[in-house]
Amino acid sequence: MPLWYNVNTEQIAFDKERKPVLKILLIEDDKDLCETLKYRLEKEDCAVEVCHDGEEGLYYMEENLHDLIILDRMLPSMDGVTVLTKAREHHVTTPVIFLTALGELQDKVSGLNCGADDYMVKPFAFEELMARIRCLMRRPGKWEGSSGLTMGDITYDPETKRLFNGPRECTLSRREGDLLEVFLRNPGQTLTRAVLINRVWGLDSDVEEGNLDNYIHFLRRRLKAVESTLTLKTVRGVGYRV
Repeated sequence: MPLWYNVNTEQIAFDKERKPVLKILLIEDDKDLCETLKYRLEKEDCAVEVCHDGEEGLYYMEENLHDLIILDRMLPSMDGVTVLTKAREHHVTTPVIFLTALGELQDKVSGLNCGADDYMVKPFAFEELMARIRCLMRRPGKWEGSSGLTMGDITYDPETKRLFNGPRECTLSRREGDLLEVFLRNPGQTLTRAVLINRVWGLDSDVEEGNLDNYIHFLRRRLKAVESTLTLKTVRGVGYRV
C-alpha cells in the first residue's frame, strides 16, 4: 500500500437520492495516486477529470466547469501555486484543495494566500479528504471580483442585484441574481441541473429540481423585462445554457 494513502474500510458516500454528482478536477503528477483517488472518488458518486501537468491543469481549470479542484503543488511545467494564482487572476472561482507533500507552516500560508480554500498534507486519510470536500460543498458559491458582469447586451451588478440593458433595468431577487451570475461566469456553457443547484443553493440544501425550473422561468422574465436579446435555452436531459 502506498505510504501516502491511509485506507479505512468505512465508506463515506453521498446520499444518492438527494445529492447531485460532484464534478472534480484532479491535478496530480503521481499517476498511481491519481488512479487510486479517481477510483475512490467515483465510488463516492463523483465524476473525476484527471491531468498530470501544471499548464494542462490550468487549461482545464479555465475551459471546463468543475465543482471542486484538487491540486498538487509540485507539478511539471508549472507549479501548483503558479497554476492557482493564474487561475484566480483569470476569474476561476472554483473551490480548490491543495493536496501536497509540502507541509511546513510557510507552505500552508503561501498556498492559502494564493487562493486555495483548503490545504491537506500527504500522507492523508481518504475519509478526511471526503470530509473536507463535504465541508466546502456545503457552502453556496461565493464569487470574487463581482462588479459589473457583462454578456451580450446586459450588465449585471451582483452587489445591488440590478440588471441593465442600456437605459432599461430591473432588480433581481437573491436567488435570481445568484443563478444569473453562474451563467454569466460560464458564458456559452451548458450547465447541468446538478451544477446549478450546487452553485446556487449548496450541496446539502433540500431544494427540489422544480424550484430550479421556477427560477429559470423567473430569470427569463427578467431578461424579457429589460428587452435583452439573450436567451436562456433548455438543453433537454442536461440543463440550461445562455
